[in-house]
Amino acid sequence: MKIVVIGGSGLIGTKLVKRLRAAGQDVVAASPNSGVNTVTGEGLADALTDAQVVVDVANAPSFEDEAVMRFFRTAGRNLMAAEAAAGVRHHLALSVVGTDRLLESGYFRAKMVQEDLIKGSDIPYTILRSTQFFEFVGSIIESGAEGDVVRLSPALIQPVASDDVAAVLADLTLGKPLFATVEVAGPEACPIDKFARKFLDAGGDQREVIADVHARYFGAALNDRTLTPGDKPRLGAIRIADWLDRAAS
Repeated sequence: MKIVVIGGSGLIGTKLVKRLRAAGQDVVAASPNSGVNTVTGEGLADALTDAQVVVDVANAPSFEDEAVMRFFRTAGRNLMAAEAAAGVRHHLALSVVGTDRLLESGYFRAKMVQEDLIKGSDIPYTILRSTQFFEFVGSIIESGAEGDVVRLSPALIQPVASDDVAAVLADLTLGKPLFATVEVAGPEACPIDKFARKFLDAGGDQREVIADVHARYFGAALNDRTLTPGDKPRLGAIRIADWLDRAAS
């Protein structure tokens, strides 16, 4: 198959492209750096010529409310139109567990629009919602940082390794469209503040972490269900301690 990976030079995209090529697939890693821009439409039609599958793992360059909404709405519309014209038979997208529970956040409102555009098109689809990547913990920490203090919610998080996300996404890419949303998560849940403390300790960072039930997650209030998956997620194999050991080394 010819598979086009939108966002093919990013964290997940790079790993996904590698896995699909190892499986013998014809893979195009598409990104603005390779001349494919889903917002302007530049290079999109050429990249999708003869493609059977498109996997969208691109993320917005800005999380500012208007900018992120403009990115996902415009890119989504352009992708759906270009895929329909090219006769694409399966569209996959990477989204976030809890998107529909985080609509106080402009970022997640934009992700919801992206999902709705996919479901509203005539192209067979599969949406993979992932919990937060281990690699994102630094951004979570900085979102709650003030000087030497980090205030974070003690709500549960079930982070997952990007390698595990790429493995599940590769499996879905090589399968039939599910016309559904599925979830992937790490093998264990942990309060956000405690996960942050473990990460900072592993890096020798002595900032104080304070559990604050009022602390917001990129603008959204949290409880123990907000960021955790439903009853039957696909589970990654890499545990928090294992990833921290790798990161430290």
